[in-house]
Amino acid sequence: MVNNLSVVNNISYKNVENIETKEISKEEIDNLLQQIKQNLDYINKDDIIAVGLSGGVDSSTTLLLLKLLGFKVIGLTMKIWDEKYNEIFKFKADNKSNIHGCFGPEEFEDIQDCIKLTKHLNIDYYVIDLTQEYENIVLNYFKEEYLNGRTPNPCVMCNWKMKFEYLLEKAINSNIKFDYFATGHYVKKIKYNNQFTLQKANYLKKDQTYYLSFLNQKHLEKSIFPLGLAKSKEQVRLIAKYYNLPTYNKIDSQNFISTNYIEIFKNEQIENGIIVDKYGNILGKHKGVHNYTIGQRKHIGIPSSKRLYVISINKEENKIIVGEKEDLYQSKFIVKNLNWIINLDEVEKINNKEGILVKIRYTHNESPATLSFIEKNKVLVEFKEKQLAITPGQISVFYHNDILLGAGIIDRIIF
Repeated sequence: MVNNLSVVNNISYKNVENIETKEISKEEIDNLLQQIKQNLDYINKDDIIAVGLSGGVDSSTTLLLLKLLGFKVIGLTMKIWDEKYNEIFKFKADNKSNIHGCFGPEEFEDIQDCIKLTKHLNIDYYVIDLTQEYENIVLNYFKEEYLNGRTPNPCVMCNWKMKFEYLLEKAINSNIKFDYFATGHYVKKIKYNNQFTLQKANYLKKDQTYYLSFLNQKHLEKSIFPLGLAKSKEQVRLIAKYYNLPTYNKIDSQNFISTNYIEIFKNEQIENGIIVDKYGNILGKHKGVHNYTIGQRKHIGIPSSKRLYVISINKEENKIIVGEKEDLYQSKFIVKNLNWIINLDEVEKINNKEGILVKIRYTHNESPATLSFIEKNKVLVEFKEKQLAITPGQISVFYHNDILLGAGIIDRIIF
């Protein structure tokens, strides 16, 4: 058990909740610990839990809570930033961004924070080099989707392929011993009809089921998510503060990358094209479809007395189609590359009997819809009410109330 932990260098960052004058009681911490313990009663005392550490307060507090409960824990961090990117993305040593990205040169500081944390808690810590895997899987996916006029979601891809596959696989191949894998995601793992799935976190504002929607039974079987039971992000920070964790007031990662990602396309052969209205009238020219996404209003480059939005992208004809905001509301679209976390027969029963809630981006409030299974790996989704800016390339996530059923990639809109 961890009791009176000594203070390590506190790190001050901008844009963090003002918790310096707030406190949390030991009773509140113990209540949360008791809830977590009840959820983890299947773990044996000799089992080892590897905690994925990012250098942020969520993963740090996850590590702390499991340590407080008496579990054997180790820390794992995936290294994904290569020094060659400093030149590609125009980073300079003395030019720090105000945005903390998951992918960026600040990774060095994040790893240093993890080293301080794990020394503070007296646990073993390992850094796993995944720079090549990240480039092959996440960066190439990100680039190819934009070049094809689609809007990717690198966070979903990174969680699925990097954290829950390559990180663990490479750790095991490096003879690092562990039985379970814990992360700082705000989700709850549950059993639903004898299958593992995820339920929305107690703190709905921070719920991250969307980002883990491509996990499967194999991933979930050995996964642990203590923060799904936390009542707020502030509670997590105050627990970290109570035990003097060096990351308690550290800024959250706010973006995929902490700079303008457009530099990733600088060596690509980009073709200029035309911008048209929904009737086909030519309004202007564009400098590459990768500069646009559905719903975009700024930087379209077309003078108009009305507000214009990107309503469609035609990669084959190299066209950007613009219209008014009302043109962004649609109800039907195709989803491909499906990942059903629970049995498909159960999904079909829910779809036929109660209907399914569908979320088309992380910030979207999921809305009732019906699914039509048109192919083995494709469904037609029809919202009961039109939704704003359905975007090809983004992740469509399916729920039964607050329970995650599965997800897929939005392929195209049916106009």
